[in-house]
Amino acid sequence: MKEIVGIRFKSVGKIYYFSPGKIQAKVGDRAIVETVRGVECGEVVIANRQIENNEITAPLKPIIRLADANDLRIVEKNKQKEKEAFKVCEEKIAFRKLKMNLVDVECTFDNNKMLFYFTAENRVDFRELVKDLAAVFRTRIELRQIGVRDEAKILGGLGICGREFCCKGYMGEFQPVSIKMAKEQGLSLNPTKISGTCGRLMCCLKNEQNAYEALLKITPKVGAIVVTPDGEKGKVEDANLITGKLRVKTEKSEVPVTLDRSEVKLLKDVEIRVNRDELKALKALEDK
Repeated sequence: MKEIVGIRFKSVGKIYYFSPGKIQAKVGDRAIVETVRGVECGEVVIANRQIENNEITAPLKPIIRLADANDLRIVEKNKQKEKEAFKVCEEKIAFRKLKMNLVDVECTFDNNKMLFYFTAENRVDFRELVKDLAAVFRTRIELRQIGVRDEAKILGGLGICGREFCCKGYMGEFQPVSIKMAKEQGLSLNPTKISGTCGRLMCCLKNEQNAYEALLKITPKVGAIVVTPDGEKGKVEDANLITGKLRVKTEKSEVPVTLDRSEVKLLKDVEIRVNRDELKALKALEDK
């Protein structure tokens, strides 16, 4: 077992473990720590706790100290500096006529590095831009090209459900979402219906997948052969996973009957598959 403290550097970001040493941290405290990017100030979201060694990526970096009033003033100054840097960078991008869209700027706590996040359709030669920014801010400059999912997480917004983006509201890390999930959930494979504002598959497909997988195990799928309560064989023409209602066309009738999944006996089920053409047409929706 090892004692850790969990620290997050963004409001909804990944939680990183640090070694507290003799420091007793409470949830909500701000802490100064050393990261791969430099010295950072983060928020404690997991107080001192013992966890299994196999849950840790060793070695753990130590917490330097809990943030005091002076440290918090530095954090506020850095936020103001980030806003100014954003404007300066946009001006430099326009001057250099670069085809890139600036999304966010971050400044490390020790002012040792400034990170500029941007999106672009293609690779961008930003070497001259880095020189311009370094001349203005007199610190290390790093430009990072991010995907549209990361852009949505940083900027935030409202989804088609009317709620805040899942990635902005509570998701620490992105989970893989696939076209097959949409197919298994009975959704129309229309890009406008299954993609979010970022233009990629909606994250909520992953959230609901476990429930749909459980329902698929007990519900005959479209194309399955079943036996009705009357003892007749029939083929499932439509299935509602949520309500459990099936539309079954029997051998002796041209008119389908509506039955509950509990009323039929499954003889032969089918497998839900995404055909090659569908996958090819929609593959881009799965990309980050």
